[in-house]
Amino acid sequence: MTPSDRDLAFLAFEGEWRRHAGAKEEAIRAEFALTPARYYQLLGRLIDSPEALAHDPMLVRRLRRRRDDAAAQHRARLGRTAER
Repeated sequence: MTPSDRDLAFLAFEGEWRRHAGAKEEAIRAEFALTPARYYQLLGRLIDSPEALAHDPMLVRRLRRRRDDAAAQHRARLGRTAER
């Protein structure tokens, strides 16, 4: 299955984001007419797809690592809070 135009736009946006100045959340709203929360939900599903991995393996692996690291940090914070 080929990634949709929107999927490809998401990947292009993530690949180029570091080169642009400004607030990412504002750019997401302007570019995709989505809330940042919805954008990240869709991006999360996209980067789990084999099609996205085949399209841009380095970017998708970097995004997966970033997501997994953020989730691990969140779990660690929850664990410390539960111990108190």
